[in-house]
Amino acid sequence: MAELRVIQAWQASYDDPVQVGAGEDLRLTGRTDLWDGHLWQWAVDRTGREGWVPDALVRVDDGHSKAAFDYSAQELTCEAGQVLTGLKSLNGWIWCRTEDGMEGWVPERHLEPC
Repeated sequence: MAELRVIQAWQASYDDPVQVGAGEDLRLTGRTDLWDGHLWQWAVDRTGREGWVPDALVRVDDGHSKAAFDYSAQELTCEAGQVLTGLKSLNGWIWCRTEDGMEGWVPERHLEPC
């Protein structure tokens, strides 16, 4: 875990982000995006929520796309100057926690080490 300072504010993009557990089915739409050098795929979870998922999440098993690990696309709204704890990194994003326990993804380019 590392302390990170927000150098550029970030506003969460989705109110109800896509979420999957390891082994759950994902429906991929075929839409892809290369964001900061990382491949993302547009997916639909079992409840119908849609959103971008990292390519590393998708595993094909018997012709079906499944989640290779637990994943939530929950983003964290944060302000410049705020100090966050970085917990893990994936495809140019860092899963962060605020002092009051809120968690979510923040683009790595919006953060710097304290």
